[in-house]
Amino acid sequence: MSRARQTVTLTADLVVLTIREGTLRALVVERGNEPFAGKLALPGGFLRGEESLDETAARELAEETGLSAEKLHLRQVGVYSAPDRDPRRPRVVTCAYLAIAPNLPLPTAGSDARSAHWLPVDLLQRSGLAFDHDDILRDALELARAELQFRTIATAFCGEEFTIGELREVYEVIWGVRLDKPNFHRKVTEAAGFVVRTGGKRPTANGRPAALYRAGAADTLTPPMMRPRPVEA
Repeated sequence: MSRARQTVTLTADLVVLTIREGTLRALVVERGNEPFAGKLALPGGFLRGEESLDETAARELAEETGLSAEKLHLRQVGVYSAPDRDPRRPRVVTCAYLAIAPNLPLPTAGSDARSAHWLPVDLLQRSGLAFDHDDILRDALELARAELQFRTIATAFCGEEFTIGELREVYEVIWGVRLDKPNFHRKVTEAAGFVVRTGGKRPTANGRPAALYRAGAADTLTPPMMRPRPVEA
């Protein structure tokens, strides 16, 4: 039996994560147009002309939020192709991207976004997002949590210089656990190429200056930093 050919439209959606005020937050926009006008959604949009999907993701990020993708490493999360995922067209397939950066500035809405916000991830998971963006956000979070074990992406949440305590906070916030301070310090400093001591120090709340580090050259963690199991209540 022959089947009619379908036109497939491609889009790119972004899960941009940062840590603000000790909370893991995702970048969301309030949609200004139908469908889902007034609903929160991940930034993203349709592929244009001669663009690659990577270029679409970068353009949509700038248009809808005013943020530049130049310093954000975009990593593909997955492809989403459910037939009814976008009510505007019969077949809209999206490629989702994960981007991580330290304490990004407040976004400025533009294009078809009414407003843009950094909102806590747990709040977004409770309130829900437009389209199938709940699924995309969930998958991106799991990717980030998994990659913290095997890759050096935790330093992307930090500034150019950071303390081991600030790096530990990244793991604790994203994994939702408390980590043993001496054990974490030993693992981080012994992992080949993970962090490099700068020689500088920063005052801390207890009055003792903490050594400053920067990201090392390694991309993968050797040995890996395995995620502990949550403590059951």
